[in-house]
Amino acid sequence: MGILDRISTILRANVNDLLDRAEDPEKMLDQILRDMQSNAVTARNQVAQMIAQEKELEGELKETQELATEWGEKARRAVAAGKDDLAREALRRKKDADENAAVYEQQFKIQQQTVEKLKQQLQLLESKYQATLSQRDSLIARQRRAKVTQEITKQASATVASLSPLDASSELDRMERKIRSNEAQAAALLEIEDTSFDAQFRELDYDVDIEQELEALKAGTSVAGELESGEKTTDTAN
Repeated sequence: MGILDRISTILRANVNDLLDRAEDPEKMLDQILRDMQSNAVTARNQVAQMIAQEKELEGELKETQELATEWGEKARRAVAAGKDDLAREALRRKKDADENAAVYEQQFKIQQQTVEKLKQQLQLLESKYQATLSQRDSLIARQRRAKVTQEITKQASATVASLSPLDASSELDRMERKIRSNEAQAAALLEIEDTSFDAQFRELDYDVDIEQELEALKAGTSVAGELESGEKTTDTAN
């Protein structure tokens, strides 16, 4: 590909991209409807003109046929009157009128066929316009839904991207790990606190046992002393 061809391709691509960006479906639909309506009005006027020409050809054909009939009648009257020269002239004029009538008849048939085709095309154009008009609201609604969906998708993508430059899920995982760590620390503190209370109660229980043993020792010593004192008193008496 030559340089000029490449430049031309690039220019066309850029222009098409600009046109695509500037193209508003709603405005384009309205413009299409305006163009179709304008074309329908123009076509309707053209069909009306063609019908008028058809009517003119029909009138000329009828007039020429009547003229040929009139000259034929004059030729018969001239023959009846014995005026052959006058009859010949009447027949020549009748022939001219018949030839003109044949031409008008051919043109009239062609005009009829043309008008019929134009009527069909006009009807097709008007039907297409009505169909497009009825679809306009539906198409615009679809375009608006698509536009809103695109905007919401872009906003969602931007929100997710703002959470983490790499992956939003990794940020969520990090938050979950941090929460689990906080939960573990809270549970550990609670367990330590519970253990501390248990130790204190066990120490209290330990002290109770010591006091009981101490009292028992005291009581045992006192009994032993009394027994020993009693034995000594008995020996002395003996």
